[in-house]
Amino acid sequence: MTRITRRTWIAAAALAAAGTALPALAQNGAYPNKPIRLVVGYATGGATDVIARLIGQKLGEGLGQTVVIDNRAGANSNVGAEAVVRSPADGYSLYVFTIANTINATLYPKLNYDPEKDFEPIGLMAKVPNILVVNTNVPVKTLAEYVAYTKAQPQGITFASSGSGSSIHLSGEMFKLVTRLNMLHVPYRGSAPAVTDLIGGQVQSMFDNAPSAMPHIQSGRLRALAITSPQRSPLLPDVPTFIESGYADFDVQSWFGLAAPAGTPAAIVNKLNAELAKVLALPDVKKRLAEMGATPAGGTPADMRKFASAEIKRWNAVVKASGAKAD
Repeated sequence: MTRITRRTWIAAAALAAAGTALPALAQNGAYPNKPIRLVVGYATGGATDVIARLIGQKLGEGLGQTVVIDNRAGANSNVGAEAVVRSPADGYSLYVFTIANTINATLYPKLNYDPEKDFEPIGLMAKVPNILVVNTNVPVKTLAEYVAYTKAQPQGITFASSGSGSSIHLSGEMFKLVTRLNMLHVPYRGSAPAVTDLIGGQVQSMFDNAPSAMPHIQSGRLRALAITSPQRSPLLPDVPTFIESGYADFDVQSWFGLAAPAGTPAAIVNKLNAELAKVLALPDVKKRLAEMGATPAGGTPADMRKFASAEIKRWNAVVKASGAKAD
């Protein structure tokens, strides 16, 4: 029988330790060492998807890994959110956290995730304003005329949306709360059919996202009355803001942030935030966002957490006051 000396035992133990440690080092390595999944809670082609693909591609180039877009549409983005919440908190599953998630906190009586506690904010990517547009047969050219016209109609005015509880819907509900106007909400399944009926005259007005509304405004098929951002859009310099038009603090924009599952290490979150800041500063990214009517947002993870928390409280009040229900 071979005698096992103390020296032999120590050497064997060291080899065993190295054998388990080396694969672990190779597997973990420096982040990232494999492709990153970026989950979008909507189908391809919409503003969320377009922004995710733009930022994701540049983020991947900076990190030296491919960022793969994973569209998980359903339940006003809740399907995608749940998929990320259930994923390992290792930085390889990220989520495009949007205004919808802060609205959903109140809109849905029961969620399988907590929008505030189950995500680690990384940073805001971009903001997109809404534009109050009307069918060209509606005899108004300004926001003041829209208010006066609505008050003069026995049945008020109709406003379309992409669905109950969407930012487009709740922009209208917020204006309704501020003005006490008689405004009838007409929900559609998506922005495209709503805009089609608006152009056709089946509905009279809509607080549509800028990327969707802008081509129809520029072609003359819809008339823009006011934009919900604090500043005018360079693409529509003649369209005033709601604030300019006398509605102080009426700043309602769709926004898009980057988030990870709660518990993702701070070092990974901070690395992604730093890379996101570089991406948002790129001239071609700024140009593409501007073409969509969007503006880069940025900021720290703490900034995004504070902003999202405030948005949850803000939309909680609007959802409850409007009586909005999930489709």
